[in-house]
Amino acid sequence: MKFSSIYKIPLLLFFFITLAVSGQIKNPVKFKFTINELGDNQYEAVLNATMESGWHIYSKDIPEDTGIPTDYKVSGKNIELIGKFTEVGKKHEEFSEAFGGKIIFYSNTAGFKQKFKLKDGTKPGDVVAEITYQTCDDRVCLAPNTLEFNKQVTPKGAAEEVVTTEPAKDSVKSPVAIETIAETSAKAKNTVNETAKLDPKQLKISTIDFKKPLTDCGTAAVEASENYWTYLFLGFIGGLIALLTPCVFPMIPLTVSFFTKGMKDKAKGKRDALLYGFFILLIFVLLSIPFHIIDGIAGNIFNEISTSVWLNIVFFIIFIFFAGSFFGYYDITLPSSIANKSSKAEEAGGIIGIFFMALTLVIVSFSCTGPILGSLLGSAVTGSSNVPMLLTFALAGFGLAWAIVFGLLALFPQALQSLPKSGGWMNTVKVVLGFVELALALKFLSKADLVSKTFLIKRELFIAIWIVIAIGLALYLFGLIRFPHDDKKPKISWTRKIIGILGIGFVIYLIQGLVPAERPKLQLLSGILPPLNVSYFHNEEDGILGMKPEHDFFTAIELAKKEGKPILIDFTGYGCENCRKMEEFVWSEPDILPILQNDVVLASLYVDDKEELPEDQKTKIDLGEGQIKKVKTIGDRWSLFQQVNFNNNSQPHYVLITPDGKVINNPVSGYMPKEDFKKFLECGVNYFKQNK
Repeated sequence: MKFSSIYKIPLLLFFFITLAVSGQIKNPVKFKFTINELGDNQYEAVLNATMESGWHIYSKDIPEDTGIPTDYKVSGKNIELIGKFTEVGKKHEEFSEAFGGKIIFYSNTAGFKQKFKLKDGTKPGDVVAEITYQTCDDRVCLAPNTLEFNKQVTPKGAAEEVVTTEPAKDSVKSPVAIETIAETSAKAKNTVNETAKLDPKQLKISTIDFKKPLTDCGTAAVEASENYWTYLFLGFIGGLIALLTPCVFPMIPLTVSFFTKGMKDKAKGKRDALLYGFFILLIFVLLSIPFHIIDGIAGNIFNEISTSVWLNIVFFIIFIFFAGSFFGYYDITLPSSIANKSSKAEEAGGIIGIFFMALTLVIVSFSCTGPILGSLLGSAVTGSSNVPMLLTFALAGFGLAWAIVFGLLALFPQALQSLPKSGGWMNTVKVVLGFVELALALKFLSKADLVSKTFLIKRELFIAIWIVIAIGLALYLFGLIRFPHDDKKPKISWTRKIIGILGIGFVIYLIQGLVPAERPKLQLLSGILPPLNVSYFHNEEDGILGMKPEHDFFTAIELAKKEGKPILIDFTGYGCENCRKMEEFVWSEPDILPILQNDVVLASLYVDDKEELPEDQKTKIDLGEGQIKKVKTIGDRWSLFQQVNFNNNSQPHYVLITPDGKVINNPVSGYMPKEDFKKFLECGVNYFKQNK
């Protein structure tokens, strides 16, 4: 998490900011500035932030090389600061795959306080508060923002006597609609001079009209959402695998035969069998209810679990423990008293009896299903922001697999004859799962390493350990190593040989990750392996995936004219988590990277570049209600460029334009699936080539 994670051309640009709540420009944070009198000539300048649901701002204590830390400064005439500013609110911590470390942020509300006193207790003080912050959600980051608030405090009187001063003299305020910007700006006093101060080349490009692209092919930005159906499918697969284990498989014919042969009324037997399957599904779904309750009591608990060093180490130990159970060194079972009570309750008969029969099955099979369910729990807790609902879908999929098998066999009991007989193959399934548990355990240890920033488990070391595990699996499948419950002379079936060969193929695939390459390997394992920057071979000077994009739009235009290529404008940020995720998990794909390398001129414009503009290019914009926007860095300039030309202030944001400044197809924003980004790129590039 977390947390992906990304300003003026005088009058002209100001209106896009004032209209941030309309169109595509987002303004999810509202501020209220007050001054509290503490007594004894001491005061407190308080800036409270209120965020829309799903958005957050970073703490001042965020680790380096992650997001943009919030900075709050108070200054002014006749005031003297007392100590440093403090933050108020509930801090959230979340591990960020993109940054390879922990991010710290506030959601919903946050407060920033700075104590001060009047140097001369008989005279008023002019208080200027300035905050620099970045806002993100799970899809995009907005450009870093710097706002200024002015108030005056008098030495006599309570907090209600504090009044707002007039806006700064060099600020500009013109609340008009976007459609009238150009006309109003032309009439504004000193507009030409102030525009020249910011950038003599003009940031407003007259040819750019993102609302009327040259073609409507491609795709619009896709809203990110939790993939519940993926977890339902994973749970279903896990349920099918669990059915093949020694704890469950032998019970299938016994249970189905009880319903179809043990009753005089065959139709009633089948109905009861289907009801039995339904109760199995219901019981697994009910297992997720405690997680909803926990989440309701402490909404950030799963976030804290996923970013806790010690809890990730605990998960690592638990998965190693699961692996030992699957290997046959010991069994994991629930207390026998629980199974006995459930079995006794079956005697109630009727629907209640059937329910407890299903419950007994779930309990006695725990030694095989427990590690599989634990894997689903670990995956959900450490990989999503909506753990309870994902667990519900995963457990529903798990129970659905069992319900379907028991239900279908009850309807078609003759199919029981085609089931394979119990035997040593079931132990093979368990041992294979044991190797899988070992591999998954390393993921938790790696996350603990990343969160603690020890960086001991480099990407290459992680891959090497997985190679050892895969080799061990292949050796087992070929009968070269054995475990406690294996036959002394196991029969190596063709199925074992085929899976063993696939294991060797996986080893060969993993070896690629140990060799330095121009672009990252092992794309199938993106999000599982440590980030690209946690590597023995990582070098910051190598650029993005070996590419060295332009960081100035006008330079990119000249290069595009020279090379006859379209420009891909990449509005990004150094502290944008979702930008890093796009680069590592999408840009690096083998069918995406060549397009970026060969078919476009890449212009990465960093909206959080902190290099300051020359003094004569700095300016301010009055946003009203005592808020003043400062424009003082290169990042401010590119953020304004994005807002005035594309009415958007989120990162990542991608636009394809021609060398003469015309938008080719619909721009896209945020982290998106590879297929959507590829469609966007191919649409624009192909259109440009055909109409060049």
